[in-house]
Amino acid sequence: MKITIYDKYIFKQVAVTTFVAILLFTVVWIAPEMLLNTIKKILAGEYTIKMGAAYLTYQLPLILGKAFPVGLLLGSLFTFDKLSKDSELTIFRAVGLPFHRIIAPVIVLSLIVTWLCFVTYDKFIPISQQRLMNMQCSNPVSQYIYTKKDEKNQPVISVIVSRYDNNIMNNVIVLDFSKKIYDDVHGISQIYVASTGKRLNNKWLLNDILVYDITPEGIFKQIAHKDSMEIMHGEIANDISFLMTYSNKKDREITNKDLHKYIELLKEQKMEEPYRLMLNKYYQRFFHPFICILLAIMGCLLGFSKPREQRLIGFTIAIGAIFLYYITLPFFDLLAEKGVILPIIAAAFPPVSFLFACIGFYKSKDI
Repeated sequence: MKITIYDKYIFKQVAVTTFVAILLFTVVWIAPEMLLNTIKKILAGEYTIKMGAAYLTYQLPLILGKAFPVGLLLGSLFTFDKLSKDSELTIFRAVGLPFHRIIAPVIVLSLIVTWLCFVTYDKFIPISQQRLMNMQCSNPVSQYIYTKKDEKNQPVISVIVSRYDNNIMNNVIVLDFSKKIYDDVHGISQIYVASTGKRLNNKWLLNDILVYDITPEGIFKQIAHKDSMEIMHGEIANDISFLMTYSNKKDREITNKDLHKYIELLKEQKMEEPYRLMLNKYYQRFFHPFICILLAIMGCLLGFSKPREQRLIGFTIAIGAIFLYYITLPFFDLLAEKGVILPIIAAAFPPVSFLFACIGFYKSKDI
């Protein structure tokens, strides 16, 4: 397809209005609360001016991830509405340009924005969120429980980490299950309580340990002390360390590569609900950028109007579509997590709905 003056004209018009829409969306998102809280912390001496600027900068990728689709929708809608009111679209149709040729420059722009949106979620948002946590000195510190099971799905050993920060663990409890199984409970042969522990390559090292030996009747038989003990050797130690590291992270803090590995480990460990939720989030990484293309087309369709037709209708539909999209995402996340629908269906439903909406608008406009 040869690039014409028309293509350059439409591309430039939509690109400018899209940039303005993204800028306005970003300002509106930051201004009410985020900017006010940052100013308060600067005045209170918690942040310097440089730290406050860095804080707002690190928040930008997350905002832009949501702003890209909105900007394309509003940018294409405003441009094509103006072209309709100025009868320019009528002229383009009169010289024989079909609809797909008219919106070709918009599709090219939407592909560029789609790539930017994908890279933002894969690279920029995880990096910015990590730097934001480092600046706020708020590394995740939480509890983690891992249970190893045998071929019959019976527990063999459970490790309870009461508190961890990076590779350092505190108050680690290890339950060594006995082979004897009662009707209502699974017996425990030994309990290890370690004051501290450290995650190393291919092993976990526990220190300052109290060992409780337990009889089959559940009575403490002997209490001993050990200076150190190694648990979970080999690849399983690295896998559980990976699970433990990312269990307290939100999906936006993880790159696509690490998120894919995390999902595989969740599946191996049969952690069904976290597995389904993260798989849904992983699929959304690919479907969400595709929304940019659909919303750009929807904006063009809503912009096609008669010279005296009220432009408020198109903008109302556009804002309603954006609001509906973002407000229903948590609902589909919940359905996927609970296993009501498959994760790929939960992730694909919104873009597929927008696709059918575009088809409906196309037929209703009789273009």
